Amino acid sequence: MDFLVDGNHTAVTEFILLGLTEDPTLRVVLFMVILCLYLVTISGNLSTIILIRISSQLHRPMYFFLSHLALADIGYSSSVTPNMLANFLVETNTISYLGCGIQLGSAVFFGSVDCCLLAAMAYDRFVAICSPLLYSTKMSKRVCDQLLLMAYVGGFLDASSFTISFFSLFFCGPNCVNHFFCDFAPLVELSCSDVSIPAVLPSFSAGSIIVVTVIVIAVSYIYILITILKMHSTEGRHKAFSTCTSHLTAVTLFYGTVTFTHVMPKSSYSTDQNKVVSVFYMVLIPMLNPLIYSLRSNEIKAALKQQLGRKIFS
Repeated sequence: MDFLVDGNHTAVTEFILLGLTEDPTLRVVLFMVILCLYLVTISGNLSTIILIRISSQLHRPMYFFLSHLALADIGYSSSVTPNMLANFLVETNTISYLGCGIQLGSAVFFGSVDCCLLAAMAYDRFVAICSPLLYSTKMSKRVCDQLLLMAYVGGFLDASSFTISFFSLFFCGPNCVNHFFCDFAPLVELSCSDVSIPAVLPSFSAGSIIVVTVIVIAVSYIYILITILKMHSTEGRHKAFSTCTSHLTAVTLFYGTVTFTHVMPKSSYSTDQNKVVSVFYMVLIPMLNPLIYSLRSNEIKAALKQQLGRKIFS
């Protein structure tokens, strides 16, 4: 990768990730905390996938999407957390030019798939509450597969735009990334080349994913709210609302932090705040999602009790 530019500058072949802190004591504490969070993330989401697979009562569109959301959460967290943990244990954490591009692409891919799956789950709730008699038709296996394919294609296109833009940038000066992973914004700041064109494509693709999914979620819940308010039965209202609370919680947490990071003006918050928020939505939220759904969903709790009962008494 080493070659000369204008006879004076050598291309950067690796980056140094500065991480979250330089305090040795705090690094040890953060290592233990984030390691525990990561282990809970992996075990919680894997348990969700396995439970949905083996429980026939959970073979429904909502849980079909939830199992893929759990898979995406594992990939999302795993794209950055192992490297972050290594950063706490070494004096200087380096990552190759190629490795940085792969890490950026994988984080964007799984993050975008998360967005699309949350939108698909909102549409599923809309059909279940607003058109219950047509639910089996509108949410058939074919429709679910098509929505899932759209989620993965959307994630691939978004990730491609970021990786193509990253590899089109040239780095010949400082190689210290002021973050715990290869995020696009701090990488653009290190580039020696013109960033006006390469920065447009990722902004457009990421913005399109966020805007489209937010519109789908917002419109779905507007219709859901209207339908619930028209219900005469208090019990019916409560049942309809309870089926949405776990999804609404997950949506609020995810989009709240993403909005803070990508929509708020950069001058209004510091790089350290950006790092903390990134830890929240890349490490903490993937851990919280299985807990949110398992604690709020009576069907998941019932399926879990049934499977545990079979194991104990078999």
